Amino acid sequence: MAIALAVKDALSSSSMIRKMFEEGNELKKQYGSDKVFDFSLGNPDLEPPAAFKDVFFRFAEEDAAGRARGKHGYMPNAGYPDVREALAKKVSSDHQCAVPPSNVIMTAGAAGGLNVVFKSILNPGDEVIVPQPFFVEYRAYIKNHGGKLIEAPTAAGFSLDTKAIAELLSPRTAAVLINSPNNPTGKVYSWQELASLASILRLHGEKTGRFPYLLADEPYREIIYDGITVPPVLPVYEESIIVTSYSKSLSLPGERIGYIAVGPDAGGREDLINALIYANRVLGFVNAPALMQRIVAELADEKVDVGIYERRRKAFKKVLDNAGLAYAEPEGAFYFFVKVPERKTGGASIADDNAFSECLKKHLVLGVPGSGFAGPGWMRFAYCVDEKVIEASSAAFKDAVEEWQGL
Repeated sequence: MAIALAVKDALSSSSMIRKMFEEGNELKKQYGSDKVFDFSLGNPDLEPPAAFKDVFFRFAEEDAAGRARGKHGYMPNAGYPDVREALAKKVSSDHQCAVPPSNVIMTAGAAGGLNVVFKSILNPGDEVIVPQPFFVEYRAYIKNHGGKLIEAPTAAGFSLDTKAIAELLSPRTAAVLINSPNNPTGKVYSWQELASLASILRLHGEKTGRFPYLLADEPYREIIYDGITVPPVLPVYEESIIVTSYSKSLSLPGERIGYIAVGPDAGGREDLINALIYANRVLGFVNAPALMQRIVAELADEKVDVGIYERRRKAFKKVLDNAGLAYAEPEGAFYFFVKVPERKTGGASIADDNAFSECLKKHLVLGVPGSGFAGPGWMRFAYCVDEKVIEASSAAFKDAVEEWQGL
C-alpha cells in the first residue's frame, strides 16, 4: 500500500536534527557513548525541580487513597478551569497585562499549541512570515494546515529586520511567527524590535483590513543569561498570541504539556478562542494531559536551575574559542549557533555546513547543519548535556577544524 505523497516527500527530507541524533546513537554503539560528543538534540538532561516530584507524589498518594476520583477523566477541551486560572496569573505577570483565564487554552506542548493555532487561523494559501533562522519543524506545522512559510532575513546579530518583514507582508499574511529566545541562535528580541514590528503590522492592517497575528513561541522564556529579560509581547501588539510549554523550563519534554494565551485586546477574541478549543479537539489532542495540567498549575513560578546551563554555556564557549570558531553568543536557550569556517578549495572560499558536519562526525562530534534551520553556513550545537562531555570534546573540535582548514 502507498503512503501519502506529501508525507513521502517529507520523509525524504526529514528533520536533520533527528537524523543527526540517530547517527549519534549508531556511533555510540560502535565507539562507546563516552567517545561520542553528541550536541544534536535539544533534549534537556536536567531533572525537573524538586517541587515537581513533591507535587507528583502528593497527587499519586491522593489517587491511591481514592481522594482524586475523576481526575483522570475528560475535562473541558480547553483544560481544567482552575488550571487556566492559575496560568492566566502567570501570563499576566510575565506579559504585564491582565489576561483572563478564558484566554488560556491548555495544549499538548508548544508543538501541539502551534498546530492548534495554525488550524484555527490559516486558510489555504495563507502565509506565515518567520525570521531566519528558525526551528526546523515550523515549515511542517504551517504546511499541515494549508499555509506557506515565508522566510524573512534577519539583521546583524540575528536581530529582527522589520523593514524586510514589511516588504514581505501581503494580503495573504496571516501571522508573523517569532521565537525568543531563539532556537537555534539564542537571540532575545528587544522591546524596541517588537515595538517596531508591531508598528508595521498595524500599518499593514490599516491598509489591507487584515491585521496579521503576532505569534510568539516561547518555550525558552525562563532560560536566559546575563540579567537579560524577555520583553512582554501581549501589550506591544493587540493581535498577539503566545504559545509555550514546560518542556524546557521544568525539563518535561516527554510529558507534552503547554498552553496558548490570547492577548486580552485581540479583535474577535471569542471567535478565536472558540476556534482554538475546537482545533484542540479535532486535531486529536482532545485535551492536554490531565495529570500534567494539575501539576504545572502548582508549579507556575518554578523552573530548572538555569545556573547549570550558564556554566555549560561558559564551558562550551571555551571549547569553541580554543578551536578558533566564531559563533553567536546565546542570550537564552541552550544552543550555540556556530559559523562554519571558510576553507579554500579550487581557488574559492566555501563555508559548507553539511560538509563541515561530516568532517566533525569523523571526529565523533555531532551538531546540526544550519541549512536545516534556514541558516546555511552555520552549525547548531545543543549544550544541554553534561559539562564533562563539553570539556572532553575540546580536542575533537580542534582536530576537526584543523583538518577542515588543511592545517
